[in-house]
Amino acid sequence: MLRLRRLAAGAAAVVLGALGVVAAGQVPASAAPNFQVPFTCGVTVTAATFSGHSPANSVDFQKSGITGMPVLASSAGTITRVGNTGSTSYGRWIEIDHGSGWRTRYAHLSTQTVSVGQNVRLGTKIGTAGSTGGVTGPHLHYEQRYNGSVVKAKLNGVAVPYYGHTNFTSKNNCGGNPYSPEAACGSGYSVIDSAGLSGAGTVYLLYKSSNTSNCVVTMKSTSLGKASPVSAFLEVQGGTRATDSGNYSYYAGPVIRSAGSTCVKWGGSVGSDNYTSPFEHCD
Repeated sequence: MLRLRRLAAGAAAVVLGALGVVAAGQVPASAAPNFQVPFTCGVTVTAATFSGHSPANSVDFQKSGITGMPVLASSAGTITRVGNTGSTSYGRWIEIDHGSGWRTRYAHLSTQTVSVGQNVRLGTKIGTAGSTGGVTGPHLHYEQRYNGSVVKAKLNGVAVPYYGHTNFTSKNNCGGNPYSPEAACGSGYSVIDSAGLSGAGTVYLLYKSSNTSNCVVTMKSTSLGKASPVSAFLEVQGGTRATDSGNYSYYAGPVIRSAGSTCVKWGGSVGSDNYTSPFEHCD
């Protein structure tokens, strides 16, 4: 099972229970951090992808007047490179390590406002867009890398089309939880029930028909980006309860169990607010 975990320091990483071979630039949706558009909340940019782009699967973000626009970290992590190749290649560029083999790169920057070793949160300003390096016009060159290879990008769980020009509106650092229950559980899961936790968060029960599995996640809506107690549990009737709990920045879970037509009990907590269902969803 592939698990997204939330680090206590707020720097999200990926803990992989099992991961297949990455091929042709494709990776499972649940394997990566929930990368966001690297611009200010509400800004619409064009994600341009090209056959023959170097390196393959890179994205060029384009927008009129992009020079000087703030560039934000698309997920939490640690700055590993703050480079400058002058008038060639990347020009001014930055690399962020998001853990478990995942990194992002941001190139052709006009300014860089972070340093190597610095921990950044989702939405931290790392520089401004520009036209440094080997370019013919201002844009932001962006890469999502897994184990050293550039893979096809996803933004807020949406795959960037290859090849073409597609508009994306940033949800980066908009104040809400940047993760969704579907992104936490993985491809094929859909919400079938939920329970609010007095404004502190929401517990979600999801189901995947292809393998008759349920998934439970508890999404925080308070103290986002800060470690605080969160839990999620799932119990298939006749079996033992599985629980994920800890001090997490965004959510607890996913807790996944095969149930089929067997009743399940599910729930979770954020701080002192908690929910426990009866045994239900039996068909």
